[in-house]
Amino acid sequence: MTRQNVHRVAKFGGVRNIGNPMPSVLILNGPNLNMLGQRQPDIYGHTTLSDIEAACTARAERLGLDLAFMQSNHEGVLIDAVHAAKGAQEALVINAGAYTHTSIALMDAVASVALPTVEVHLSNIHAREEFRHTSYLSKVALGQICGFGAQGYLMALDALAAKLGKRE
Repeated sequence: MTRQNVHRVAKFGGVRNIGNPMPSVLILNGPNLNMLGQRQPDIYGHTTLSDIEAACTARAERLGLDLAFMQSNHEGVLIDAVHAAKGAQEALVINAGAYTHTSIALMDAVASVALPTVEVHLSNIHAREEFRHTSYLSKVALGQICGFGAQGYLMALDALAAKLGKRE
């Protein structure tokens, strides 16, 4: 994972802080999500990835979760991040962007780490072009949240907090 491929990484590096009582969740964002707020706002809205991270951080504090964030436009970097999450995080939230519909390798990576994973999409992928209706990640995810914009990330954190036994 090179610095140029990382939007922001907080408390992420493959080693869990021993003694940290808060479960850690990696929020992983795929290609073009670094352009949120500028790219096709009629579909994705005006909210930026930084706005989403701030909202998630606030929600995580209320839920008693520790968060790590990462964004990359490169499939291999995303796969490496998923692999590094094993032993470092207890769960994943992933918006793989277009890799949702194409990456068997990313699906295999998520399956291999066996972490509870929630797939998130800002738009309703089932109401868009036919090729977007297929999600390889949904085959290995705990659940999929789509069509609720940035709120979907917060819904994912709520679901994972419940799954991990952490509630407000």
